[in-house]
Amino acid sequence: MSSILWKSLVVSPAVLGATLLVSATAMAVPNKTTVVSPAAQPGVTEVTQQPEILAQTTIDQVNRYSNEGNQNNSQSQVTSVSQFSDVQPTDWAFQALQSLVERYGCIAGYPNATYRGNRALTRYEFAAGLNACLDRVNELIATATADLVTKQDLATLQRLQEEFSAELATLRGRVDSLEARTAELEANQFSTTTKLVGEAIFAVSDAFGGNTGDNNNTVFQDRVRLDLQTSFTGRDILHTRLSAGNASAFTQFDNANNPIGTAEGTQTYQVGIGNGNNSVRIDRLTYEVPIGPAQVYLAASGGRHSQYAAVNNPYFFDNTDGGNGALSTFASESPIYRIGGGAGIALNLPLGKGGGILGNSSITAGYLASQANIPGLQNGVNQGLTNGDYAALGQLNFSVGDRVALAATYVHGYSASGALFDSGTDGATGAFDVGTGQANFLGSAAGLATGTATPSSSNSYGVSAAFRPSDKLSISGFVSYHDVTGSGIGDDYQAWSYGLGVALPDFGKKGNVLGVFAGAEPYSFNRPGFGGNNDIPYHFEGFYKYRVSDNISVTPGVIWLTSPGQNSDNDDAIIGTLRTTFTF
Repeated sequence: MSSILWKSLVVSPAVLGATLLVSATAMAVPNKTTVVSPAAQPGVTEVTQQPEILAQTTIDQVNRYSNEGNQNNSQSQVTSVSQFSDVQPTDWAFQALQSLVERYGCIAGYPNATYRGNRALTRYEFAAGLNACLDRVNELIATATADLVTKQDLATLQRLQEEFSAELATLRGRVDSLEARTAELEANQFSTTTKLVGEAIFAVSDAFGGNTGDNNNTVFQDRVRLDLQTSFTGRDILHTRLSAGNASAFTQFDNANNPIGTAEGTQTYQVGIGNGNNSVRIDRLTYEVPIGPAQVYLAASGGRHSQYAAVNNPYFFDNTDGGNGALSTFASESPIYRIGGGAGIALNLPLGKGGGILGNSSITAGYLASQANIPGLQNGVNQGLTNGDYAALGQLNFSVGDRVALAATYVHGYSASGALFDSGTDGATGAFDVGTGQANFLGSAAGLATGTATPSSSNSYGVSAAFRPSDKLSISGFVSYHDVTGSGIGDDYQAWSYGLGVALPDFGKKGNVLGVFAGAEPYSFNRPGFGGNNDIPYHFEGFYKYRVSDNISVTPGVIWLTSPGQNSDNDDAIIGTLRTTFTF
């Protein structure tokens, strides 16, 4: 510090007061914030920049600034030096401090009656204190009490103002910028408890190969989701999500030009869209809150098992069929999580504390009913929370550090809707979301011919795992087995599914993802009346998510389906997609 500053501290008590005035916190505002967030699945982490977290950080800064006078660390004006418990008459600066308090009134203290005069300060903090004293002096002059200000003090303050002109200008600019940001946030804020998280998807897609390619056209489709996320305590979250879209999946055709279903190759943005004409509906209404050691999940509408259970498929799974993961519903998550859905309750409970084999494990249990809101009969079938379609899930989760995550899953389901993998209420949008007709249809071949399903129960077992050997490589996969028991003759069958994915995060650029996934969509062999179609319907998928900015990504990709309808005589189908996702 220059000699002018040192001399001024000796000459003028007003200058000393300026150095002692400043708050314990610096007034500078960071220009950039980087956050580290957990990945979608437990046990796997990734570094991302999230716009909603950055916005919340800004709001927190503004709130701290706006409420500075109300915080325990904030300073308040004092009228007598005796109010400070840590200032004694024997202190070398006592007289100067007393003069500043009683003469100029530009000394602030902490609410706990301390002054903390021994704390070191920066040039910026000194400049802030100097600026406060200058404001106080100007106030005294304006109120005709200029006789309280000596010429020596004014001269010293003038020299200090010249010495710290750069710091003063910087601080004033930062304060002006912060006040402008505060005004903008207050003007645009619609709720103190709710933030809006939106996603819009534009996708150009086409199908190729034999009759499937000939009978499908190039399409331009969309889906929009607006998620109002509300927190009342800072630890809970209420999701009120609105959804609209016009997308539908391509229909597969056999070599006789007969349609054989739409679920094989279904893409994530093609589910959860209501009637498909861009009409708006609430597709998710859920509430999550911690109660003791447990995390409780309540769904009033649109509940899905993958909303509360770990699916262990990072970089492929994105927010229950979101637009930043894999292209297809099959590569996004294990089909076992698409059995049932709707309204119900679930909880996650840790099994251990700290070390030991149970230290990194937890148990998940949930119950979802598809027609929980219907009190009576529908089409002659009982509905409601317990008598209609439902699926109960139990899952054991285990992780090894942040590199390995494992889960064993069991789902018991009952359905009269005619489809096994319909995601509950999403079944109304078009049969089912993944797999072949042989693996999905609940009923006999005669019922399939007439479109009549048979109420059936199912017991499904699955395992999933995710392994991240490095920050640039993620490997994940699943296997599921499904045992279905129908209420009629010839309605019983078994189905299988499995898949393996390799993802390269930050490939070519930070935030990009290169993903390759391969496996067998749900299939069932030797079902009576369904023909001898016993070929495995393999699914191969590759995509590259290119992050244009923090809010825009473009994902080109290809889905290759072999043996559609479980019949190798049918031509393979290839689906090409260019998906653009806007998040806000």
